Amino acid sequence: MRKAALFVVALALMASACTPQPGLIAFHAGSLSVPFDRLAEEFEEQNPGVTVVTESAGSRTTIRKVTELGKPGDIVGSADYLAIEELMFPEFADWYISFATNEMVIAHRDDAPFADDIKSGERTWYDVLINEDVRYGHSDPDVDPCGYRSLMVCQLAQRYYYDEASEFGLTPDVNAANLYDALIPIPVSGTEMDRGRAGGDWGEIVKPKETDLLYLLESGDLDYAFEYRSVAIQHELKYFELPDEIDLSNIDFTDFYATAELEVTGREPGTTTTLTGAPIVYGVTIPSNAPHPERAIDFLELMLSSQGQAIMESCGQSPIVPAIASDRDKIPEGLREFVAE
Repeated sequence: MRKAALFVVALALMASACTPQPGLIAFHAGSLSVPFDRLAEEFEEQNPGVTVVTESAGSRTTIRKVTELGKPGDIVGSADYLAIEELMFPEFADWYISFATNEMVIAHRDDAPFADDIKSGERTWYDVLINEDVRYGHSDPDVDPCGYRSLMVCQLAQRYYYDEASEFGLTPDVNAANLYDALIPIPVSGTEMDRGRAGGDWGEIVKPKETDLLYLLESGDLDYAFEYRSVAIQHELKYFELPDEIDLSNIDFTDFYATAELEVTGREPGTTTTLTGAPIVYGVTIPSNAPHPERAIDFLELMLSSQGQAIMESCGQSPIVPAIASDRDKIPEGLREFVAE
């Protein structure tokens, strides 16, 4: 019996030794799923025996996995670099690197109603979303930057097409007079909702992160969705581009973007914080309690290298070259050659 027990223990130890152990844990925004998975594959190829575990969620949820749930993570990649500073400084991080940009678009399923009218210029995207029996969605602004950016796009669109149209050389469009309230009829709260006007078949659908809307577009349960351009490209979705003045992509319109404001949940439970519109910039950091900090540095070296930049570019996300450090003196020495202040 004793020999049999020892044999079982030996087999268990051998199985444990043969089971790949996570060598790097990366928490990241949903919109970074495709590029991070490709980076992980390349990293594992360059580092035999190292397993990279990637886990996606809305950026604010991603950060709270480290700050509130105490989950071990080596890398935090956020679709909004400012969320790292707001939610992680100073206890869980004291630096970040801004490494990529993006833009907001209106994605749609292949046979979305009235899509041809929008494409031809016969009608505007907001006129269709407001006045027709269509179902449109965005992610939750309390947990995902794409969610609060979607609502900011709606605020900016009302100003651009109606409130301040003459300042942009446009004729005010009466269809945009109450655009924001029409598109976002009630305050957003919670992580999953389906709502619309009483008696109507159309509605606003809210999911935790922007990539959660994809299967609804594919199934035909959703007609339109506010998405990042990169996500639309990665998943071969059809989409309508928005003017630079409202798509949060152009630093020339930083001041105008800043006229959009939104209140979301704050750092502490029961609190709120006010976010201001700004160009879309992604950020990444290594938590101060990362279990594998040296490997995390190696991973970020790959991500910030020309090879990593090519991966980001192929995924529809324009890399910032050179990347920008919040504080160059505080980032790991091995990363300083890739960043500017």
